[in-house]
Amino acid sequence: MADIDQRLLMLIDDEPAQSRLISALAAREGWRTVIVRDAETAIATLGTRQGMQLSAIILDQWVPGEDACALIAELKNRRPALPILMLTTSTSPLLAVEAMRAGATDYLVKPVAPDRLMHALRSATTREAPRDELAPLTEKMPSNPDFESMIGASPNFRKALAVAAKAARGHSPVLIEGESGTGKEMLIRAMHAASPRAKMPLRLVNIGGLSASSIESVLFGHEKGAFPGAFDRQIGALQHCDGATLALDEIDRLPVSVQERLLESLRKSDVRPIGAPYSFRIDVRLIAASNIPLADLVSQGHFLPELLQMLSHTHVLLPPLRERTGDIPALTRFFLARIGEQPGLRELGITDGALSLLAAYDWPGNVRQLQAVLFRAAVFCDGDALTAEDFPQLLNILGTGTSTSTSNPMHESSGVMLYTDDGNLRPLEEIEADVIRLAIGLYRGRMTEVARRLGIGRSTLYRKLSELGIDNAA
Repeated sequence: MADIDQRLLMLIDDEPAQSRLISALAAREGWRTVIVRDAETAIATLGTRQGMQLSAIILDQWVPGEDACALIAELKNRRPALPILMLTTSTSPLLAVEAMRAGATDYLVKPVAPDRLMHALRSATTREAPRDELAPLTEKMPSNPDFESMIGASPNFRKALAVAAKAARGHSPVLIEGESGTGKEMLIRAMHAASPRAKMPLRLVNIGGLSASSIESVLFGHEKGAFPGAFDRQIGALQHCDGATLALDEIDRLPVSVQERLLESLRKSDVRPIGAPYSFRIDVRLIAASNIPLADLVSQGHFLPELLQMLSHTHVLLPPLRERTGDIPALTRFFLARIGEQPGLRELGITDGALSLLAAYDWPGNVRQLQAVLFRAAVFCDGDALTAEDFPQLLNILGTGTSTSTSNPMHESSGVMLYTDDGNLRPLEEIEADVIRLAIGLYRGRMTEVARRLGIGRSTLYRKLSELGIDNAA
């Protein structure tokens, strides 16, 4: 790959406004952009001196239309090593499958966020494993917004779900913290579905996806003429969610000045739009989510301690996937079943060697990354089950010997550890508690099925839950 200052991007796009935006965004990362308006010019450009210097291609599917996959295949045939990213307004899994099989490196759903575009370019032109690859597509795959859809049996994960399930029945603010990709949005939707406000709307506002100048207006609204460009009156998210639930994702990116306004609105249960001489009474259930611990931002002076205290009426901490590797087999089979339901794909099995490989990786993108990697592997799999060889990037990172490791099969496959760190057996009561938690997670809280699989009666199961201090609320 060329040096960062010399990286050249070819953009195949016939929309001037979008072309200017993508060129400007790419320039921030040191890219120079060549814009071509049609497929014929794009193919011709590959053979020029300038074309030989290309480091990546972005293709707007609208330009070749139904022939987009054919163009991708032609470009890939001429330049096999050149990463190709496809922009599209479609969320169709079938189109994604066809584009990837034709040779597309990534699939970006418009309107694409600047951070997502830049990350896609970086991932395509470096050797690191993809993190949020295909996230816009995999996140749109149908799922039930309930706690039973939250797969996992590790104690720290089940504890987080139990806290969330209990808090869902109330009206107080909730703070959910966890790394990107751990399932915060899914948990928010599950909490809303289990709440007294389930029949009212849930509005999710991603603070990180808003410009600094628009955040205040989006939350509080504004009057016509309140500031230059305010041509119409806008109702803010707080007023819009009166009687309902408002979720603020990436609240850690909220400017301090807006934090102060939000704190005042929550304290007084009212909202004053920008430029308005009056305020509105509101009844809003607020759920906030953050990728980083807000307590750290408080100590750095970037977050108001009073707001953190108000949001932390209930605090849920979602663990990263690397701290719950025993859940990877169950998550993998769950995702493969969902992926197999998508047009153009089929349900696949997975070998023990592939599961060991997945468990050995630290998953910086967490559950979201695992789902995206499984999707890509399923697209190109010719057999009936995924093997370690279907994950070439992970094999390259971890080494080929990792896929057949069986040094600790209980830890890798079930999440139940028999031994303490000093090599001695754990107490039977602790092992029994872990097995019950595993069964509750595996059978998604269906207690009749849990009791049947464990070979005990329901009354015995509930007695053991009480004796062992296991909360089955989730």
